[in-house]
Amino acid sequence: MVARLVIAAPSSGAGKTTVATGLMAAFAGRGLAVSPHKVGPDYIDPGYHALATGRPGRNLDAYMCGTGLVAPLFAHGARGCDLAVVEGVMGLYDGAADQGELASTAQVSKLLKAPVVLVVDASSQSRSVAALVHGFASWDPEVRIGGVILNKVATDRHEHLLREALGESGVPVLGVLRRAPAVATPSRHLGLVPVAERQAAAVAAVAAQAEQVRAGCDLEALLALARSAPELHAEAWDPEVAGRLHAGGPGVPTLPRTPSGGTPIAPAERMPTPRVAVAGGAAFTFSYAEHTELLRAAGAEVVVFDPLRDEVLPEGTSGLVIGGGFPEVYGAELSANEPLRKAVAALAASGAPIAAECAGLLYLARSLDGKPMCGVLDADARMSSRLTLGYRDAVAVNDSVLAPAGARTRGHEFHRTVIEPGAGALPAWGLRQPERRVEGFVRGGVHASYVHTHWAGSPEIAARFVQRCAGGPVA
Repeated sequence: MVARLVIAAPSSGAGKTTVATGLMAAFAGRGLAVSPHKVGPDYIDPGYHALATGRPGRNLDAYMCGTGLVAPLFAHGARGCDLAVVEGVMGLYDGAADQGELASTAQVSKLLKAPVVLVVDASSQSRSVAALVHGFASWDPEVRIGGVILNKVATDRHEHLLREALGESGVPVLGVLRRAPAVATPSRHLGLVPVAERQAAAVAAVAAQAEQVRAGCDLEALLALARSAPELHAEAWDPEVAGRLHAGGPGVPTLPRTPSGGTPIAPAERMPTPRVAVAGGAAFTFSYAEHTELLRAAGAEVVVFDPLRDEVLPEGTSGLVIGGGFPEVYGAELSANEPLRKAVAALAASGAPIAAECAGLLYLARSLDGKPMCGVLDADARMSSRLTLGYRDAVAVNDSVLAPAGARTRGHEFHRTVIEPGAGALPAWGLRQPERRVEGFVRGGVHASYVHTHWAGSPEIAARFVQRCAGGPVA
């Protein structure tokens, strides 16, 4: 039984991240072990959550991992904690396009049986706030809105009007926050600037958020609300078990484990330990904690390196994972590290397994905004004014180190870059929405694509990748 709260809002921009991160830091400052979570595929907010709590920020994505894995993944992250704070995504009832409530904050709150605190931007309203809160609280009777935090309140008079109006709504006011520039976090073309790029400033911002929440919110009432959540009957997700068993949620297709559908022998029982290098540092900050856990559970030794600073790959590297991030911001530095670019190209030429997503795809290209990259792929990338964003239902077009042809998984795209051509002679994925197309590259041991995947939803990806790294057979 873990006390838990979901922090939601009527829409994006209301202050969910400020409030959620401030609450995490404030409760952690009181000596509570706080488990941080984020609804949806976002990579950046969990970095601030981790800074606030000292624990990995974890995503709860009902689209990519399936509804059946939301509670187990939550229980995995919250194991041994006193309190869990879950930051929502977009507006409370906004989910995957054309999929009803799927992947919405409301759906996750119901799957977790967690009370919701609604953060309302009150900067341009007074009495109307009661109608807004009443509408959200009554829309879905299964969603329990246990309180509201009013954000961007201008004056004492403004606060009085808001409280008076909400007194008739039946939803208690659990906090009132004034406008505070010190808590602001700078944004860029894909959202907030990641913690890794502004460590000192991020620490100061989180501290300011905690202080604002302490001063403006009733922490005792919020903790009591969190503790009112009923018992959650969910067995915690385990990467060791997930690598051996079918782990997808209802309705989520996962990669076949073997041609016969059986369960393969655990890689650690029959293969030497391969060393998998994982790109990190300021340029490659997008990753899910479960990826590393699954790699290790499959028998790999995971070593993190920084392509901005390290001129060689970790000694003994037999496989490489390059996730998402902002290589376009660090293009000059990445290009200037010619020794590492050559080492990556040599590893690819050797046939070693390389899994690259989004930023990793750009890094493996011939060039990025005219600057030389690794040259593993016969393609060139550049920044674009167009934002590509959304969930993707993907089918493996060709056999690769990640999946056999025909395997299906779910992922998402989130970038303001383009790569030309968009697909190689052997594409990685066939996508069915929003339009049918093929994309990405399969070349030797390389799988490179714009599509971000969450391996907890398809744990066979990690097992297959590690098997290939160890030189063993794959299904």
